[in-house]
Amino acid sequence: MDNEKEKEVAEFYERLKVELDMSNTWPAEYLFKFIVPSVDDNVIRVEEAFNCMGAIIKTTKSKTGKFTSVSIDVTVNNSQEVIDKYQEVSTIKGIVSL
Repeated sequence: MDNEKEKEVAEFYERLKVELDMSNTWPAEYLFKFIVPSVDDNVIRVEEAFNCMGAIIKTTKSKTGKFTSVSIDVTVNNSQEVIDKYQEVSTIKGIVSL
């Protein structure tokens, strides 16, 4: 990743952290939403990222079956934990965080 892209990503997460801290009292319930290509082990990798956290995970395949929507409702301790989870799953090819 080039320096400009890294800077943009870092600024995005800094803004997200501020917004999360302003709108939540921690610990808090947080709803993660992702769309992933329905290939390989993408959905399993998303689910495993939230393993052992007491998360409620719901998946819905698109009409064509090419994509799967993954909604994860989980209690997180702080905004950094939210950001860490987004960064953890960002390595999955084709994932879109909503």
